[in-house]
Amino acid sequence: MKKILIITYYWPPSGGAGVQRWLKFSKYLPEFGYQPVVLTVDDAMASYAQTDYSLLQEVGPETQVHRAKTFEPYNLYRKLSGKKEIPYGGFSNQKKVTVFEKLSRLIRGNLFLPDPRRGWNRYALRKALELIQQEGIDVVVTSGPPHSTHLIGKKIKALTGTRWIADFRDPWTDIYYYKELYHSKLATWYDKSTERKVLVHADKIITVSGEVGKLLLRKIPGSTGKIAVIPNGYDETDFDKVTHLANKRFTITYTGTIAVNYRIEQFIEAISRLPEGVKNELRIRFVGNVPDEILRLFELKNLSHLVEVLGYIPHERAVAEMVNASLLLLAIPDSPDNKGIVTGKFFEYLAARRPILAIGPKGGDVDRMVRECKAGQLFSYDEGDQMYQYILDLFGAVNNGIFQSQTTGIEKYTRRNLTRQLIENL
Repeated sequence: MKKILIITYYWPPSGGAGVQRWLKFSKYLPEFGYQPVVLTVDDAMASYAQTDYSLLQEVGPETQVHRAKTFEPYNLYRKLSGKKEIPYGGFSNQKKVTVFEKLSRLIRGNLFLPDPRRGWNRYALRKALELIQQEGIDVVVTSGPPHSTHLIGKKIKALTGTRWIADFRDPWTDIYYYKELYHSKLATWYDKSTERKVLVHADKIITVSGEVGKLLLRKIPGSTGKIAVIPNGYDETDFDKVTHLANKRFTITYTGTIAVNYRIEQFIEAISRLPEGVKNELRIRFVGNVPDEILRLFELKNLSHLVEVLGYIPHERAVAEMVNASLLLLAIPDSPDNKGIVTGKFFEYLAARRPILAIGPKGGDVDRMVRECKAGQLFSYDEGDQMYQYILDLFGAVNNGIFQSQTTGIEKYTRRNLTRQLIENL
């Protein structure tokens, strides 16, 4: 077997969406003649936003896992703030924007560049060089965020000449929350300069959506063949073991990160206008943390009694919540260049084969895929009337037992098929 060194900060027992991409690639790589060698952070020293120990069971027997120690400023943040959670998604999980939070963002955006996980790099680089020599590594992959991980790949390339692939799961300086970190002009210049150096020196760049690919290409014009789009996907085996339950109430489920700039106020307005008989049968369930500002929007419309917040739960349970929902809610941040935002959970929404109500930009990647797969409908942020009618019609169809899933053509997004695409770019 050829050997691929995967350098990724997020790996079990870390939870959250960032783990899934390379955990699933590593699961299927051996079928295509590659043995995955994973280099990740020492979990005893890491600062994970969430943990999910159940994911350790998904690491295949062929996968070697090596860990390197780190220095983590976020652990200091946790002590100073008195909070158990660390910030993620541009501090979107912080329920109140206090003076301390603003100061924390300022420090994060100007002193810890490209990001606070850079304290892992020197230890990871040393270990990576050992593994390249000992294991006869054929290709190195770095996955970001944290985008500081790509600096490890750049250094490896310079020192050893090993083929290096940079995987962008999210944009770097164009991420939707970038402006929330109060970067100075100097910090922004440094970040953009560092990003471009990574894009120039990598042998290949892979990313998760066509629009993000275009965004990256604008930074290195004339490099079309260098960038490949390999989207996130779903693992069929995650859905084989789910128990289907009959919901007594019409359940609208949202999983993952949400913040004020996800702009769900028109959705909330649509819910408030539903007939009382429909609202009495309704439940809105959030899997993940919900900021106080979002909960207040429901409160202002006297809908708090319909809302359930489960918080972060293991991935297996989250999949079950998707499968057993009546309607899956998806929201994309209202920000520049958001047409390329395709969250990992979107593909699991497809696999759940439940109707999707998506809120986001028309003409973006999610809009296109929702229509291609006949998986539901995407509405722009101000289309409250259309959301109202969609929910009302779907409630009637489900309540009368005449709803049938129309979802089709999603097989190309299985993790096995996507791994096949990955092999073509190694």
